[in-house]
Amino acid sequence: MQAPAGAGGLELPGRCDRQGEFAAEGCVLRVIVERALRQNWERLFSYALRLSGSRDGAADLLQSCATKALAASPPEEAERVRAWLFAILRNIWIDEHRRGETSAHAAEGAFEDEQWCHDDRLIAAITVRQALERLDPPHREIVELVDLAGFRYGEAADILGVPVGTVMSRLSRARLLLLNAIEGGTVRPFAARQRKRANET
Repeated sequence: MQAPAGAGGLELPGRCDRQGEFAAEGCVLRVIVERALRQNWERLFSYALRLSGSRDGAADLLQSCATKALAASPPEEAERVRAWLFAILRNIWIDEHRRGETSAHAAEGAFEDEQWCHDDRLIAAITVRQALERLDPPHREIVELVDLAGFRYGEAADILGVPVGTVMSRLSRARLLLLNAIEGGTVRPFAARQRKRANET
């Protein structure tokens, strides 16, 4: 399977070469999972990057996610497969994080190579990222899933393993905290930081 440019490469373990009714069913399920991995690879990589904080860590997470997903049975409802993949990825990271195999400072270096330019949209995006890093993990994660990754409430609930009502209330609270962080002065707009830096030179 060819991964999109910029994302870590994907190596799929094994292949469907078995025979018989149950083997054929297993191969069909594998095709479903492979298709879902291909369609969501860029989003999975971005999410893994946010969790791990490095491209190598993200690639390792994705490889583990693919291996585990291909060995499992996907949800019967096609619309739930995408959330199922993200839940697998998240659970792998949680397990590794608890064992101390990943950094506790996730995502600090994910955007370190981003260069300054006079683009209002980029300024706004970076300002939001700064504010996001000030949220506690549960609130930051729900904003990333719903507002940044575009998941529906039901999908986010499946990924996080919480009721839809919890997603809605947590997202409402997270958006308020994010707005307060930006407007309340705890996050200095990126443009202001650049102007200050220019005046000092």
